[in-house]
Amino acid sequence: MGLGELLLLALGVSMDAFAVSICKGLAMKKATIKEGLTCGIWFGGFQALMPLIGFFLGTLFASAIQAIDHWVAFILLGFIGCNMLKEAFDKDCGCCGEEHDADLSVKTMFVMAVATSIDALAVGISLAMAGNVNIVTAVILIGLFTCGMSTMGVKIGNVFGSRFEKKAQMAGGIILILLGTKILLEHLGILA
Repeated sequence: MGLGELLLLALGVSMDAFAVSICKGLAMKKATIKEGLTCGIWFGGFQALMPLIGFFLGTLFASAIQAIDHWVAFILLGFIGCNMLKEAFDKDCGCCGEEHDADLSVKTMFVMAVATSIDALAVGISLAMAGNVNIVTAVILIGLFTCGMSTMGVKIGNVFGSRFEKKAQMAGGIILILLGTKILLEHLGILA
């Protein structure tokens, strides 16, 4: 997987955290850079950690499922992407809820960071199945993208409201579906 694909993957994976960060910004009277960075560091850290864990889990089982690894990557990325699209089209996706919550306590941020990064665990497994992936580069890009997008998301939510939340989820879902499809088509010999 080349640098361009890893950048797209990082962007796609960061969209759930971006959407939740927009919701955090909506709840704040005035979003400061400190509050934005708090969200960015929590979400970016967990979005970087989970694919790393997933990658190592995937490599443990890679030899056992080598014949179907491209299908596993395709199904996992497709499922995550479709789920993001479903949430984007769902009237109440649950990320903001009825009441917006500006709480940035350790307990709240830990729960939210884990919840938004579960998909990244599956992405890490997919990366192990895809092969030819520099996991260090992937993890750094995912962490940095998520941190930056989440930091901006707080400010965007605070200034513009929820206009971008669903669009971010849709873009992330489409990117992950396309990457999963590309992995499958490359392994089937349809794409070079």
